[in-house]
Amino acid sequence: MQRIPNVTQLADLDADALARSYAYPRHLERPWVRANFVSSIDGALAVDGVTKGLATPADKLVFKLLRELADVILVGAGTVRTENYGGARTDDEHRRAHFRHGVGGSEDGSPPPIAVVSGSANLDPAARLFTDARTPPLILTTAQADKDRVTALEDAGAEVVVAAEFAITPAALLRVLTERGLPRVLCEGGPHLFGQLAEADLVDELCLTTAPLLVGGAGGRISLSAKQFGTSMARKQLVLDDDGTVLARWARR
Repeated sequence: MQRIPNVTQLADLDADALARSYAYPRHLERPWVRANFVSSIDGALAVDGVTKGLATPADKLVFKLLRELADVILVGAGTVRTENYGGARTDDEHRRAHFRHGVGGSEDGSPPPIAVVSGSANLDPAARLFTDARTPPLILTTAQADKDRVTALEDAGAEVVVAAEFAITPAALLRVLTERGLPRVLCEGGPHLFGQLAEADLVDELCLTTAPLLVGGAGGRISLSAKQFGTSMARKQLVLDDDGTVLARWARR
């Protein structure tokens, strides 16, 4: 039987091999934006409004690995509220090892910050994002955000950055992250944020888990944008788990 290139069984990969297969490029001279999503076979991105119902053991494994490799986790405010985000939970030694190998992680092993895009700074300072985080979150907002809200988020431990006067463009938010030495970007959604980045041709990779489920319903898709666009992607790898989960990594051509 002819072997299909870049297709691997998850059971054949140890932790180091799996990490190498998802490593960021070395010596980055610009931000590298990687998005990570899970969907059902029929394209649903959530069950009962949250992604938890689609998560499989393989997806959870790669979800944690991608966080361990990233410098920053970029998320829209709506996703933070819907998914009840807390701070990233990563393995300190894994983070230090990735840093030593030059593919991500952090020198001191600390988790990457969650960077939240919210033009109005409309976030609850009592939410898990602030109360359950080892690394303080980074809130990217506009000059129009309510000053009392901004103060409340800062008092809760966040770093609040005014990224634009009125509307935060994808280029502006990546500039803020780059200025803070956070070029390895992991975007976890939601669909509007991912769609804006993709429409601006700023997405370098998409890691997409297909869960072995049919969900139905009238749910949305992983990418939503104001205009259609056509970005050609190349399949870099497929990792298959015994339960039917498919872990795909796509890169911009």
